[in-house]
Amino acid sequence: MQAGDPYRWEVVRFAVAWRALTLVLQALSNALIPDHAADAFSPPRLDTPGPGDRLLDRLLGGLGRWDAEYFLFVAEHGYLLEPSLAFFPGFPLALRAGAELALWPLSPLLGLRSRLLLAGVLLNALASALAAGALYQLGCRVLARRRPAFLAALLFSLSPASVFLAAAYSESLFALATFSAMERLESGRARAAGLLFALAAAVRSNGLLGAGFLLHHLARGLLRGGPRPAARILRLAAASLSGVAAVGLPFALFQAYAYSRFCRPGPVRPVPGPLQRLAAERGYRVVGGEAPPWCSWPLPLAYGYVQDAYWNVGFLRYFELKQAPNFLLAAPVAALGAWAAWTYVAANPRHCLRLGLVEARSHAGAGKPGDGFLGPRVFVYVVHATALLLFGVLCMHVQVLTRFLASSSPVLYWFAAHLLEESLSRGGSRPREPEAQTGRPGNPVLELLWNWGACPTVARVVLGYFLTYWALGLLLHCNFLPWT
Repeated sequence: MQAGDPYRWEVVRFAVAWRALTLVLQALSNALIPDHAADAFSPPRLDTPGPGDRLLDRLLGGLGRWDAEYFLFVAEHGYLLEPSLAFFPGFPLALRAGAELALWPLSPLLGLRSRLLLAGVLLNALASALAAGALYQLGCRVLARRRPAFLAALLFSLSPASVFLAAAYSESLFALATFSAMERLESGRARAAGLLFALAAAVRSNGLLGAGFLLHHLARGLLRGGPRPAARILRLAAASLSGVAAVGLPFALFQAYAYSRFCRPGPVRPVPGPLQRLAAERGYRVVGGEAPPWCSWPLPLAYGYVQDAYWNVGFLRYFELKQAPNFLLAAPVAALGAWAAWTYVAANPRHCLRLGLVEARSHAGAGKPGDGFLGPRVFVYVVHATALLLFGVLCMHVQVLTRFLASSSPVLYWFAAHLLEESLSRGGSRPREPEAQTGRPGNPVLELLWNWGACPTVARVVLGYFLTYWALGLLLHCNFLPWT
């Protein structure tokens, strides 16, 4: 899409406005509701907070809860504690750069930890707005229709995982890198896509799945009909395979770094006393201490060990009766993801059997799906989303499933837009088409919310789910209460 596309800029404008509203409501929630005394990682502050630090904590402290504490800790102290190896370095490095460079003028007023939190909030506000724009561009290419792409990108701002897109978590940066990589790949720029997928893999471990998109792109290109010069085929293969190698490189480098920190004896910076006491209380290994068991493995991968030893992550391990509330919290996104996969496969059985490698164009009046969510190019995204869904339900702490899917796959938003369009068409009530004469599109999501009483049931359910989880996330997560 062109840089001056008014639809894209409406998406970005709406994302910025909604993120600002999110920050305001977060501050009110954090001020009015007492924090829960959760048994969560909460490291001691080594510096005495000043007035500026206390003010920032009152305004934005709710966005530094739960896993955000780990990201902020790594950005401030580095990988001193073994459990922090579960958090990839891309986002903490971005926080440290923002705090030391962009926010350095605030150092007389704010300590390092406060500047890191502020950097995270500002970075994620920017990244989530750009991610919404990237999702719009990706939708225009894949869905081949502007309206559902526009609606899906607007829904991204209302994401059920909104609080994680705003807090000092890596979700916004990951979504931006992933959606941008997908859009570059759809436009035939495999090398640029490979670099962006590599950036995503440096931010979160599931970024490694970007290699699958590159391999599918290569296979689809090789099987495309028509004569082509051998040089062009070789260029395609080289770009895709080099991209696959680039995607795996951040993971390999991070595991090598972890090995050098925790497994190889040598001088290390002393761990401050308060952090040593925290590690002793919680049973964490520290740098410079006894070598952990994974150091002696034939393939010493710290990431898998940390997930297993500290969070009990593994196949079916979370299937316990006491986790039933967490399964209920994750049920809506799991149902939406499963419904999306079933809808697509039922509409395109032959295309799915061909693994989406050979596109069969439907003809007008043939009664077959064409463009939109049921179009042929959506196949690989549905497979990706389904793989994430199955892995999240069977192997992970299921309460993270909502933010896991919402920041990794466009399918959640494409299918929600598809349901909204279908229900409005059947109900005979569609939001007004954007005014082409003004050069500025209307906002169908806001029009639906203003006309809530006239919305069909499915539209109300979809929007109600997005808005309910947006609001509950602000109330619960920001006050150290459990959330999905």
